[in-house]
Amino acid sequence: MRRSLALLGLPLLVLAGCAAPGADPAGPPAAGPGDASVAGPDHRWEAFAQRATEVADAWRPGPAWRSGYVPLDEATLLIGDPGFTDETKQAFLNGWYRDQIALPTARPADGTIRFPDGTLRVPLVSAADAYAELHQADPPPCGGRPTTPGPGRPKGGPTIEPGPDGMVATQAPSPCVPLTVTGVTLGSASVRTSRGEATVPAWLFSVEGLRAPVARLAVAPSAVGTAPEGAAPGRPAGDGVVAATDLQAVHGNRIDYRVGVGACDGQPVPLVLERDDVVVLGAGVVRTTDVCTMQLVMKPLTVTLKAPLGGRAVLDVAGGTPLVVRR
Repeated sequence: MRRSLALLGLPLLVLAGCAAPGADPAGPPAAGPGDASVAGPDHRWEAFAQRATEVADAWRPGPAWRSGYVPLDEATLLIGDPGFTDETKQAFLNGWYRDQIALPTARPADGTIRFPDGTLRVPLVSAADAYAELHQADPPPCGGRPTTPGPGRPKGGPTIEPGPDGMVATQAPSPCVPLTVTGVTLGSASVRTSRGEATVPAWLFSVEGLRAPVARLAVAPSAVGTAPEGAAPGRPAGDGVVAATDLQAVHGNRIDYRVGVGACDGQPVPLVLERDDVVVLGAGVVRTTDVCTMQLVMKPLTVTLKAPLGGRAVLDVAGGTPLVVRR
């Protein structure tokens, strides 16, 4: 899903990222459909080339990155197309749930994570504990459906003047309603990890009104590793260098991601440094010299790598931090 968001009221951030795909961002870019390439060597992005090289050189993930379980995906996932309405999508994004079943409190036997390079036995949490993490909050009070128009001012509605020209009722906001859980089973979900795409035990919650279950990963916190913070030079990345904020999707050698730019900046150029063990993402923009609003706009970008991503880490060029898929 691609879209641009304008986050009003936030200070304009100076972020980082930029270069062309290929092992050497300062050299000629790789070509191909969907590539984040620049037509020939572009010296505007030399700051990205230097910083991306330093970030890649400093990447030292430690042994757990290749031997343990380090998820690079969110713990709550959708298994298939849910067929969202505006209301159910809002509830899913905010973690609004209610249960209509008795949730098992007993912990199941250890489960198995299946990686491309092997398996790992891990302890699991109960369905009740998984639901406690799934349910983030109760929905706030919201305006209800519009009332039937009539003379005067209906309770909670707009002012309506009598007469044929006075029926000017406006649509009230949709009610904030939680998702209703009607069943749960122990299954699995496909998750991006530090060891590539893995099949991970997950509690699958059936939800009223959704065509697909909502999955909450079932691995106990004691068995979940965390991605290292990464390392990056202490100096600023350079003017026009923009950071990658998160990943939207990974499909083989294609990566969809987002960057944050100023409201009046030029269109960001997606750029990437690709190595055998790591990928560094960012973008380049031409900053405006005019007076502009203090506004951060999220822009979706895509790069095509020379080879499938596999288990390689994807790092942000600004801070060297591994990027997580935000669905």
